[in-house]
Parts: sequence; C-alpha cells; structure tokens
Amino acid sequence: MMFMFVAAIVSFVSSMALAVVVDRTLDHRIPVFGSFAGFERAYNSGIAFSIMLPHGLQTVLIIAALLLVMFLAVRSARTTVQQAGFGLIIGGALGNIADRLPDGFVTDYMQVGTFPVFNLADSCITVGVGLLLIGMLLDWRQKRK
Repeated sequence: MMFMFVAAIVSFVSSMALAVVVDRTLDHRIPVFGSFAGFERAYNSGIAFSIMLPHGLQTVLIIAALLLVMFLAVRSARTTVQQAGFGLIIGGALGNIADRLPDGFVTDYMQVGTFPVFNLADSCITVGVGLLLIGMLLDWRQKRK
C-alpha cells in the first residue's frame, strides 16, 4: 500500500502546485504545436469533460466516486500496477477537489485539438484508469495460462 500512498501524494502535490502556477502566471495561450496543442487557462465548474450537473448532485457524485475508489483500492490493490493506478486516481481526484474548494472551479490549462481543456489532475486520473485496465488484462492473461 505504500506505493499507492506515494503515487497519491505525488499526483496531488504536483497537480496543486501546477494549478497555482497556472493561476498566477498563465494569462494568454501558449502554443506548443500551433493551434493544435498548447497551454490555455480555463476554469471548469463542471465535472469530467466539462459536463454540468446541478451543484448539489455534482458534489455528492464527486465525493461518492472518490469514496468508492478508495474503498476498492484498500480491498483490491495488490500489485504495484494496481497501487500506482489507484494512487494516481485518488491523488488526481483530491487535487481537483482541493482546486475547486476556494471558488467552485477547477483550473484547466492543457489544450489538445478539440478535446476539452484539461489539467494534470485529470491526466493522473486517466493514466491511473489506464494502469488499472492494464493490470486487469495482465491478471486475465495470467489466469488463462
């Protein structure tokens, strides 16, 4: 479980630090690959992919999802891949929650194509889910042998 704890702390701290830096310094779009990708500050009051839900429902769903992930992590994270996946998801989720607390918005800043602008915490959550899927595939493959 130590690896999960470390992954959660690193993803949380780095997500929060980058959000603070972006809030204080990014005042115009910085292109990385022309108009396709760059850094652009945006504030998101919604949940994943900027989906808007009624405020009370949104808060309940965010907290319920985090508690469910934490419960599943404690019960099932056995391998390093699973611990890393759960840690990234938990740290990213906590980062987005902490970023949202002062003003009700999450600071997003990475823009790629027409995909909604996202942040490091979102990336940690996505990579964490990917690691859990890889872990499931590896377990399934091992059990088939």
